Amino acid sequence: MIFLSIGSNLSSPFGGRFENINKCISLLLSNKVKPLQVSNFYESISYPDKKNPKFINIILIVEFNGTPNSLLGIISFIEKKMGRIRTKKNEPRIIDIDIIDYDKIIMNTEKITLPHPNLVKRNFVLLPLREICSDWKHPITNKKIDFYIKKLNFNSSNEITRIDESAILE
Repeated sequence: MIFLSIGSNLSSPFGGRFENINKCISLLLSNKVKPLQVSNFYESISYPDKKNPKFINIILIVEFNGTPNSLLGIISFIEKKMGRIRTKKNEPRIIDIDIIDYDKIIMNTEKITLPHPNLVKRNFVLLPLREICSDWKHPITNKKIDFYIKKLNFNSSNEITRIDESAILE
């Protein structure tokens, strides 16, 4: 299974954070990345500067017939098409798409590291991931997702809110 994390904390010509995520899913579909399952929306503080607008995040399970690098190319294209401009790390953004796990492949190149190296530290990845795949195990450590959720510090686990609504898969 391929897991993507999608987040937004800025408005765009497409609308607000929720509309950005829905537009992103539409663009994934039109680029032969087929969403199979989606988590609810989760709202979390911006990291590392909590003064920035809050993020809305989801996790998608997708089907894609290509390599991790070709998927990364599509992701970069979509982020650019939606207006993401990369100037500095962790700045507010219209859209952010990360490959969290690509069929349990372990890979570390200049362009891509799989599984995502920071996934176990991110509440906005772990909680929606558990929602749609409660038996997920880390490809390197083989530890279950609940192991990593229990390791989140108290503030991190409380600085996120599940919204009883999910993205549109069409």
